Amino acid sequence: QVHLVESGGGLVQAGGSLRLSCAASGRTFGSYVVGWFRQAPGKERKFVAAIRWGSGSTYYADSMKGRFTISRDNAKNTVYLQMNSLKPEDTASYYCAADTDPFTIPTTEALYDYWGQGTQVTVSS
Repeated sequence: QVHLVESGGGLVQAGGSLRLSCAASGRTFGSYVVGWFRQAPGKERKFVAAIRWGSGSTYYADSMKGRFTISRDNAKNTVYLQMNSLKPEDTASYYCAADTDPFTIPTTEALYDYWGQGTQVTVSS
């Protein structure tokens, strides 16, 4: 069992930056795939970014490329999402998720096994 806890959300002005953290307890990420998804009010949850813990390969939704960076810290068993040049449309609850299958399709929400409770990001214009 893996327990995921997100942190780092908050209120920021457009153009600003935030760094979200996803810390795991219960076991290490090992060979998992760890992803970030977001859900705006009244909308479906969507893929943001993911990282394969073993290889470090990263994946991004097209609209986040160049603005968001996903990374990992092996020693802290933590995944980060650095978000720059934030826009009001980035406002959403951001969720961390982990998939135990190292060969999973990282963009597919339904394949993830564990989810955090989410952290709110609000970008003001």
